[in-house]
Amino acid sequence: MEDEYGSSYMTISDEDGTEYELEILSEFDYNGSHYLAVIPAGSGDDEDASLEVSLLKSVEEDGEPLLCAIEDDTELEEVYGVMMELLFSDEDEE
Repeated sequence: MEDEYGSSYMTISDEDGTEYELEILSEFDYNGSHYLAVIPAGSGDDEDASLEVSLLKSVEEDGEPLLCAIEDDTELEEVYGVMMELLFSDEDEE
């Protein structure tokens, strides 16, 4: 899949200034908000490692873009459902 679609990477920092490199698996808009499905960069290279996908919401705070965890369980379930629909619709088109 990586060769066919290419990969996008981003670096984010937490409140303590620790930086994390993430691989963006998918980006999509839903209900007026922008969401990203990400994994730690390089974690998809190890076949033995379990792959944990994080869903993040892009919000604007003080005019600056900010990625945050989705705190609301209902919103998280809806966004997860949309992401799965997008993933499976892409597979159906192949």
